[in-house]
Amino acid sequence: MKADRLLVEAKDARRGFDWKRYGETLRYGFYVIFHPFDGFWDLVHEKRGSLAAAHTFLALFLITYVLRLMCTNFQFILAPIQYINIYEQCASLLAPFLIFCLANWSLSTLFDGKGRFKDIYMGLCYALLPYVLIQVPMILLSHVISFDEAAYYSVLDSISIIWPLFLAFVGLMQIHDYGPGKTLVFILVSVFGSLVILFLILVFFSLLSDALGYFVSMYREIVFRLY
Repeated sequence: MKADRLLVEAKDARRGFDWKRYGETLRYGFYVIFHPFDGFWDLVHEKRGSLAAAHTFLALFLITYVLRLMCTNFQFILAPIQYINIYEQCASLLAPFLIFCLANWSLSTLFDGKGRFKDIYMGLCYALLPYVLIQVPMILLSHVISFDEAAYYSVLDSISIIWPLFLAFVGLMQIHDYGPGKTLVFILVSVFGSLVILFLILVFFSLLSDALGYFVSMYREIVFRLY
């Protein structure tokens, strides 16, 4: 049966993008967020998810975050809209997200983790779905409720953050086949590893900038002396 399924998938890949499977993996995201333990296990080990759906959830998360900053009623969020750069806002979320995935995958060998980079990325992307489902209605709700009802808004806002964090925790636990305690330690180590990677990236670009500045200065000096 498994060989037949792989054969069908290979034929679909040759025909082009499988829209039917894409729709199924999108719908499976709703199963994952309500049944995280079974959902994340099947997502990776039973191939119930897809990278296309993961990219979609990540893109929706970034779009929702930007819309929240730009469209939420000023009573509930103070954001200088005139100074918001969409690309910078997206990069400020996307870069740490990818760095954490890289750190988590890099350190998984030391902790006997079973997840691949693809699995980690896909699992964390699926965990972002509740943020989109909650924040989009909240943007509209912010223009209907008054400031006196801000407590309801705050509760929903907290849920939109806590729920994805819980799903990410369960997802990493299922992907790497860890227990809760080891998963918590592994996440803390991954955060530290992310900071190390970020530091190395900053050092690299700083050295690159200094090197380019040196060559530019040397070129200008040569041109000045010759001409």
